Amino acid sequence: MTSFDLKNDRLLQVTLSNEKVMATAGAMVACDGNIKFEKALLGGEGLVGVLKRKVTKEKFELMCVKGSGTVYFANKAREISIIPLNNDKVFLESNSLLAFDETLKTNVAFAGITGATSGQGLFTTTVEGSGNVAVISQGGILAFEVNGMYPFCVDPDAFIGYKGNIQKEFIFDVNWKTMVGETSGESYQLKFTGQGTIYIQPAERVYQEKM
Repeated sequence: MTSFDLKNDRLLQVTLSNEKVMATAGAMVACDGNIKFEKALLGGEGLVGVLKRKVTKEKFELMCVKGSGTVYFANKAREISIIPLNNDKVFLESNSLLAFDETLKTNVAFAGITGATSGQGLFTTTVEGSGNVAVISQGGILAFEVNGMYPFCVDPDAFIGYKGNIQKEFIFDVNWKTMVGETSGESYQLKFTGQGTIYIQPAERVYQEKM
């Protein structure tokens, strides 16, 4: 497993020893050693995965970073968190991905009608296997455990991802009060049940921003 460390909360340090790591294109801010950067045409998915992203429009540009040395990654001074995977799968918003181990596999999963209303998109990205995933967020990422006793609700614009045996449901609360301006201000939510971990950020997304 590649060494992922946080130099600080906004800078990821990855140490390579004749290894590879995948990262979003343009995320490197500094490096030393014998390091090479190549555009990753197939990412961690292969040709079928690339075609699926093209059809679903759920895509992100990746680069393959390989060699021996130290590489530093960042994205617009956003906070960075490391999610370790141990032969499991995490569902993430693609614009939250910063870097991940080359051995991990990525794919596209249907996200339901959530995106049609909230602006996130109808599909989401999965990362699966054993290794490290570095995720960016506005404010430090928050992890909440869901134990199956009670549902856990999240504003879709604050949602980052989840892992575990979790079911996701979209709650759309529009009634006559919405029409006369007496809405609570939270017209739609994501409701999670089951057992696992939910990741959110303490801020709402600004969709006009380009990653």
